[in-house]
Amino acid sequence: MRRYPSLLATTLALGLLVPILAQQPSPPSQPEDDEEVVRITTNLVQVDAVVLDKDGHHVTDLRPEEFEISEDGKRQEVSNFSYVNLESRTSARPDASEAGRVEKGGPIVPSSRLKAGQTRRTVALVVDDLSLSVESTHLVRRALKKYLDEQLQADDLSAVIRTNSGVGVLQQFTTDRRLLEAAVERLRWSARSRGGLSAASTANPLSDMLSSGGGVDDSKSESPEQAHEENSVSDTINALMYIIRGFQSLPGRKAVVLFTDSLPLQSRVGLGMTSNVERMRRLIDLANRSSVVVYTIDTRGLQPLSPTAEEPGMMPHQSAALRINRVSEFHLAQDGMEMLARDTGGIFFQNNNNFNRGLERVLEDQRGYYLIGYRPDEGTFDARTGQRHFHDLKVRVKRPGLTVRSRTGFYGVADAKGVERPRTKGQQLLDALTTPFGATGIDLRMAALFVDDPKRGAAVRSVVHVEARDLEFKEEAGGRRRATLDVAAVVFTGDGRPSVQGTDRREIVLGEQAYHDALKNGLTYRLNVPVNRPGGYQLSVAVRDAATERVGSAREFVSVPDLRKGPLSLSGVVLAGVDPAHDATATAAEQLTGGEGVGAEAADAGLSPAVRRLRHGVFLDYGYAIYNAQLDKATGQPRLTTQVRLFRDGKLVFAGGVTPLDAGGQKDLKRLVAGGRLQVGTELAPGDYILQVVVTDELVRGKKQDARGTATQWVDFEVVANRH
Repeated sequence: MRRYPSLLATTLALGLLVPILAQQPSPPSQPEDDEEVVRITTNLVQVDAVVLDKDGHHVTDLRPEEFEISEDGKRQEVSNFSYVNLESRTSARPDASEAGRVEKGGPIVPSSRLKAGQTRRTVALVVDDLSLSVESTHLVRRALKKYLDEQLQADDLSAVIRTNSGVGVLQQFTTDRRLLEAAVERLRWSARSRGGLSAASTANPLSDMLSSGGGVDDSKSESPEQAHEENSVSDTINALMYIIRGFQSLPGRKAVVLFTDSLPLQSRVGLGMTSNVERMRRLIDLANRSSVVVYTIDTRGLQPLSPTAEEPGMMPHQSAALRINRVSEFHLAQDGMEMLARDTGGIFFQNNNNFNRGLERVLEDQRGYYLIGYRPDEGTFDARTGQRHFHDLKVRVKRPGLTVRSRTGFYGVADAKGVERPRTKGQQLLDALTTPFGATGIDLRMAALFVDDPKRGAAVRSVVHVEARDLEFKEEAGGRRRATLDVAAVVFTGDGRPSVQGTDRREIVLGEQAYHDALKNGLTYRLNVPVNRPGGYQLSVAVRDAATERVGSAREFVSVPDLRKGPLSLSGVVLAGVDPAHDATATAAEQLTGGEGVGAEAADAGLSPAVRRLRHGVFLDYGYAIYNAQLDKATGQPRLTTQVRLFRDGKLVFAGGVTPLDAGGQKDLKRLVAGGRLQVGTELAPGDYILQVVVTDELVRGKKQDARGTATQWVDFEVVANRH
């Protein structure tokens, strides 16, 4: 790789052009692999099972004849059998486990973007903040931070979801450690403990926005029926129903880890008691049909249940009665946790304050599983009356010394045939906006970055590339071609709530030459979204072709720093390719500027900031802004150094030299602009890469150097072989 002198990106987008799209409002989400999921149909009941030896190690060499499966005590003949090994999916990413971690004495190692089919495990960490005490909230938050630092792998698709929010579920699934850390940072004790209302159990305001064509008011998300709900545990169960229902479109087997203080099967309502068993059974049935295994962690940990020294003056019989009552209440709160884990094939962790040990067992448990199927009898499904009869299910292994864990039953109702395609425009856009890997009916690529303007404030600026060949253009008089697009854009906060959202309908009218250029190079859509709070955000954009109803979507993580507190911060990084045979002076930042709307893409779309597909020999041009640099009292100038690094699969493959930044000629020293140019050499094998910029403020000294004196951002791109 040949290094070129740094070129200042003098026109990096620092301002807002106009507010987000005018109000008005993909293909279905990634389909499940039928070979890897639970199925309950009239001609096949398929259940997953984990088999362990006496030391707790997975047993992977069992044969079909070594299993026995029975329904309501009646033995069934195994007709389908396979073992799904999730560990093998990481073999192509040997260095991925280091991605997202902080180097000793250095900046963070960037996380690679993961594509569908590359995930090893899908794990949702569900924090039941409707039940957690202040102490439990602190312990869970600490455990999740440790999980992200030490246990999360780069190819794990994960989410951190609160039962008291959860409005957006699927868009919280990510492989980007930064987004997960932002979600953990948002975890706080909720005053709306037992008896409060769960936003996750309410209607989705994003769905309301897409249906009505307007914005939403989150403060009105609770329905009157929920406001009168007396059974407090139903809030958590409703939230879990909402979350698990959202998992149905994710491929393969999924794990939910529920952190909760209390999930009783019997709850007090007024002066009486009510049962949550039937509600819990419906939740378990939904989890089983969605291929979700639930692991529950009692976040109260190991508790002293006997009277303490702070409770003096008790007679022996009073002390004994108090202890019996406390023990009873303690175990009653665990009944639902135990049932939920047992009946979905998961594990219940209790009486242990080390939650990370429980998480370690969850990850170990996700190494692989057996899928065992049988042909059900006619009586399993009551076709005549349609009644829902619950059927007990038991799986045993004949080999001595082994234990098996599986789901324990199901309702005699067959799964719907196939996944129903979203019918309305709003449903199609919503489905595309929330799917973790992006809808693929239209090839959509995006670049997004945080920018700050002293007058207009913070914004997320993006440029979206639309593959015009995926659109249907209708021919009109005079050789013109017309396509109609519905565009939806949403900024999600770290806890999955839509912060900013809007939709737009665009009529694309192109002349003959412009139409052929668009087919060759694609279309560009630019938009700007204001954000008013610091934190981690996801920008999700979906485009729908009105004629064919094909939908594509793309998403980007954007970190918005708190510039008022003064830490050194960076905007996002703009990266584009420059063909030296045509243009050796245009910068990446210049390509991102311009008004909102749709326009024809420049020649060779692969070089655009949205696509970032670079050939050998082209220039890689990058630009970014630096905020809150300290100024030298003697010179009035900043003392910054910059470095560019290149990663592939989490492994450092190139590190440029540490170079002082020349800020001469720049007027706003709190918003410096920087950039550079490299040439893509033939030594870079075709594949996915990450370019990282590291900026260090030499004026920040001592202990603050790591926390406030170094800032980093990165952007991914692809190197492709030259066309012949």
